Amino acid sequence: PMVPFGTGTGLEGGVNAVQGGVCFDLSRMDAIAELSLEDFSVTVEPGVTRKALNKHLRGTGLWFPVDPGADASLCGMAATGASGTNAVRYGTMRPNVLNLRVVLPDGRLLHTAGPGRQPRKRAAGYDLTSLFVGSEGTLGFLTQATLRLHPLPEATAVTVASFPSVGAAVACTVQVLQAAVPVARIEFLDEVMADACGRFSGMGLPVAATLLLELHGSRQSLAEQQQQTEEIMRQNGGSSLAWAEGLEEREQLWSMRHNAWYAALALRPGCQVRHRDGDDGSRAHGALSATALPSLAQGYSTDVCVPISRLPDVVVETKQDLQASGLTGPMVGHVGDGNFHCILIFNSQDPEEAQRVHAFTQRLGRRALAAGGTCTGEHGVGLGKRALLQEELGQEGLDTLRSIKAALDPHNLMNPGKVL
Repeated sequence: PMVPFGTGTGLEGGVNAVQGGVCFDLSRMDAIAELSLEDFSVTVEPGVTRKALNKHLRGTGLWFPVDPGADASLCGMAATGASGTNAVRYGTMRPNVLNLRVVLPDGRLLHTAGPGRQPRKRAAGYDLTSLFVGSEGTLGFLTQATLRLHPLPEATAVTVASFPSVGAAVACTVQVLQAAVPVARIEFLDEVMADACGRFSGMGLPVAATLLLELHGSRQSLAEQQQQTEEIMRQNGGSSLAWAEGLEEREQLWSMRHNAWYAALALRPGCQVRHRDGDDGSRAHGALSATALPSLAQGYSTDVCVPISRLPDVVVETKQDLQASGLTGPMVGHVGDGNFHCILIFNSQDPEEAQRVHAFTQRLGRRALAAGGTCTGEHGVGLGKRALLQEELGQEGLDTLRSIKAALDPHNLMNPGKVL
């Protein structure tokens, strides 16, 4: 068995060697092989992270906007189909990958769009690039990715708005999208998460359902967008702070949001990051592995994604489920594209609490499926969501995935035990 490793920032146990074997650390393959400013494209190896790429692009007027929070490997982001705060405007990894160089299980090299090709669109045959985006290392190793770049906006403005309820905040999100405001980011924090982030960052947010909203555009268009957004916020009971347009203020606000994981862990002092184990069925479907660290508390993050029209109901139902379950689980999400997360903090030595966490995550996944959504919008399947994937695709869909896997990897050598 062969397991690829980039930065290890995935959240679904994708790099766990559940059948042993050889781990391939690709982090030192860190060349930016080709940059074409005229074609808005760049070709990178798997050791290049998103922050390293954007640092390299400074002064070019271009950037790579897919931002999962962690400074993840760009090929790892392609392998997991990553997303993030900018997806509502710039899309996820899938539309931003133009070509991939893949090492297949038998050692052959495959260029998914053909060697050296980077067209913005193509209708030639099967879409092999999309097949490998999100494949989580189960079909081959991604050793090079050609990515789509975007122009930096002329002007940017960020605001924070508090709302009387979770439902009001999410309804505001839907209305902003329906009004065709070209919003770049809409991030949701429930009152528990807003309180935790405010205290962790020292910014002192109101303890209320909160939206962080960012607009991109020309200076002239930005003023119109701000006015339109403020009106929709008022209609939903939102109280907005002043717009932050300076780089330092904006970075401070987004740093607060990106530190949500650590802010959640601080709700129960002594928490440590834990990763999924896969040595038995119960752990593979949601519980986290214990370690020799002295801390008893763990953090477990899960995500789902639903159609925008169902988002208010699903978020409110999930909030009620959390409260009824008696779990510490602040909610945060990229609600502009229907994707949200629950960060569950629990005592690893309490089997009853761990079981409640597992039961809640299964209900959350099935609630998303019942609403016409997916069990994961960006984390991937890995070990933890294999059963939910089967429910999502049905037997025919799962059989098709197995047929593809068997055709490309008949000996089940590539990252076995994941996804299927």
